[in-house]
Amino acid sequence: MNTAQDLSVIHLILHAGPTVQGVLALLLLLSLGSWTVIIGKWRFYARTRREAEAFSQLFWSGADMDTVLAAIPQQFPDSPLPNIFQAGYREFKRQRADAHRQEGGKITAGVGLEGIRRAIDAAFSREMERLSRNLAFLATVGSTSPFIGLFGTVWGIMNAFQGIALTHNTSLAAVAPGIAEALVATAFGLVAAIPAVVAYNKFTADLKRMASSMEQFASEFLNIVGRHVKE
Repeated sequence: MNTAQDLSVIHLILHAGPTVQGVLALLLLLSLGSWTVIIGKWRFYARTRREAEAFSQLFWSGADMDTVLAAIPQQFPDSPLPNIFQAGYREFKRQRADAHRQEGGKITAGVGLEGIRRAIDAAFSREMERLSRNLAFLATVGSTSPFIGLFGTVWGIMNAFQGIALTHNTSLAAVAPGIAEALVATAFGLVAAIPAVVAYNKFTADLKRMASSMEQFASEFLNIVGRHVKE
């Protein structure tokens, strides 16, 4: 019973050396940080998908674009797909106003349409940067946590062997606590890394799908705008 108690995870952590405890504390912070990012990203991506679907339904419902634009602040505040539409349509309206003042007709292709495309591209880049924010942190946690845990394991095993050399006691009862303490660091590294890697892969796939959807919408929007542009 005492041996089992001495080899419990909590006991091993509390009685680990300062270096191993520091490694465990770092891994705990990384794990908490990654879970914070995971939960935040999951909620953000879920909201983004819902709002993108609702906005697409509104956009293709036959409502005029001014009505769609007016609905965005109330229904889709700071949502990626509506933000891309806003950037392109506001540039289109600006170009159309300039065309009415200067030429009294339609926007000139190659000037106005290119400006609209640049506005959409800039908005797309901003939204992609926002959607991909903190994914690099998950990738870093997933790739480095096992090695941080391994460092704690190696350090703990070194201390265990040093203790064996000093006491000249090679029995299992004497060796087991030090080895178990060292292996806890590896376990903590895997516990921190696995969720981060799984979440990073899932969010990366989600990001690619959302990027493809936004690119498709931008292309369709430019086709619609192109009908109002003269050669």
